[in-house]
Amino acid sequence: MALRENGIIARYWQFNILEYGFQFLYNYFFCITLFFLNLSESKSLAGYRQNRKLSKYYFLNGIMILLFIALGTFIQYYLFGEAHKKGILFRGYVARFVLSTIMVAIFIHIVLLIRESKRKDRLNAELKASNLESQLAVLQSQLDPHFLFNSLSSLSGIIRENPPLAQTYVLHLSKIFRNNISTLKADLVSVADELNIAISYSYLIKMRLEDAYELYINVEDEVRNTEIPHLALQTLLENTTKHNMATRKNPLRVRIYTEDKMLVVSNNILPLKLAGESTGTGLANLNGRYLLLMDKSIEIIRTDQLFTVKLPLATT
Repeated sequence: MALRENGIIARYWQFNILEYGFQFLYNYFFCITLFFLNLSESKSLAGYRQNRKLSKYYFLNGIMILLFIALGTFIQYYLFGEAHKKGILFRGYVARFVLSTIMVAIFIHIVLLIRESKRKDRLNAELKASNLESQLAVLQSQLDPHFLFNSLSSLSGIIRENPPLAQTYVLHLSKIFRNNISTLKADLVSVADELNIAISYSYLIKMRLEDAYELYINVEDEVRNTEIPHLALQTLLENTTKHNMATRKNPLRVRIYTEDKMLVVSNNILPLKLAGESTGTGLANLNGRYLLLMDKSIEIIRTDQLFTVKLPLATT
């Protein structure tokens, strides 16, 4: 419009590429400064907003905008003022900078919303991780006392019946606790390590039940490199003896094998006489750790003859 010689705009402002370039760069510098001072956490303007000193925050922003308008008007009038009236320049700066301020304020608000969303996501992730750790600590703390109580109860009976065998029992018991202590901080351990613990634990069961207990293991080598929650197999082996009545005539047969990319623990059902209803604490505990560590659930299958638990595997 300024290029039209007889146009209305041409009476007040003649187009000049240098003047236009100055206005563009000065306006760009204004917007960048407004962004920087309001978004940089190390600067005072952002600090006032973060400390909820909003009156001082908006006042200082207003003063800065007015200073930019006045300074821009003075510089442009000084450089290119021959063809302009001073009032026209000032009103032009007010119009442009008010519009720029509104646009910048919208973008600043969007950036702040994104920052707040990321902060909340990070906080939620930290709280979730902390909650998972605390829940795992509670679940894991329930394992050792229960196992220790059962082991000492069994040891007491073996000492009365067979003192020499009790020494072997203590050796295997110490091996299990030594292994547990060495992996105390591990939530997930390899299937190979868990099988070693299961074998040691089965020795303890075998010493107590003798020919009334049998363990069969058939796990492929590639599965041994996968991971499961620590003490998962020990929990299941403990459940087999807790809820079944094993005799030499009807021995308890436990199988550990793989099926459909899952580790399976299965045993024949030998109901205890006058047995009360199972609380299911051990399996609930194990399933809770699976949900926390792997976001998966264990599978429990019960038939008239077999009780089977399938454990999902985590690849290393």
